Amino acid sequence: MSNPWLMAIRPRTLPAAAAPVVVGAAMAWHDGAGHALAAGCALAGALLIQIGTNLANDYFDFRKGADTPERIGPVRVTQAGLIAPATVRNSFILAFALAALVSLYLVWRGGWPVVAIGVFSIAAGILYTAGRHALGYLGLGDIFVLVFFGPVAVAGTYYVQALRLDPAAVAAGVGPGLLSTAILCVNNLRDIDADRKAGKRTLAVRFGRVFARWEYCLCLLGAALVPFCFVTGPHAHPWTLLAALTLLVAAPVIRTVLTLSEGPALNEALAATGRVLLCYAALFSIGWCL
Repeated sequence: MSNPWLMAIRPRTLPAAAAPVVVGAAMAWHDGAGHALAAGCALAGALLIQIGTNLANDYFDFRKGADTPERIGPVRVTQAGLIAPATVRNSFILAFALAALVSLYLVWRGGWPVVAIGVFSIAAGILYTAGRHALGYLGLGDIFVLVFFGPVAVAGTYYVQALRLDPAAVAAGVGPGLLSTAILCVNNLRDIDADRKAGKRTLAVRFGRVFARWEYCLCLLGAALVPFCFVTGPHAHPWTLLAALTLLVAAPVIRTVLTLSEGPALNEALAATGRVLLCYAALFSIGWCL
């Protein structure tokens, strides 16, 4: 990937934004409440917030010294001098502004709950690496990823279409949220040494490599167990068990995370986990609609 803007946007992380929207849209469609324009705006807004967050991370990690020439992960454009810091800063502001613009229709349609989701999502994207008490530097990133890329995104997508909140959408969001957290686990495991030097106290830094590896495995296992909540009961959709098959698909990635610490191997594991997330979202959505 030689285009510096593609490096800055980090396409491999975008499944974390798209997957929960796919699940929420499928659930609304099954319930007869599908709304194509609202779902499309939700998807565009989610992708723009993710892109804005990635650009903000690139900028603020450089300012704080977390990204250095010794970095073993993918190139960060601000640190590498590929894009001027001011340009990266203006770009993440633009991405968040476009996300807010896209969300205006959703606000008109869904009211103050959409405002709350949008404001908190953008704030979390900036504060993940910005400020003296940045979430990612305090080890709170995992929690915020789980919540915002899981229940909030799935239930929010459902809400802007159906204009009501469904507890099933909140529960279903736990699966994509856990898999998005698994992506962050790989990232933090790969960067553990550089983060420790920069004072970035991720959970991997706080508790070590063994913890990070087991956190990753438990996130995948937890996501595979979520469909079992929908086998019986008022929200019975037994075909969602198809999504549990992603645990088999993820077996090679789990092996890599458990045995390797080198940057290139974990870079591929990060991308592969993103593909697992998309596969999970697709199978869960298909199962819900059968």
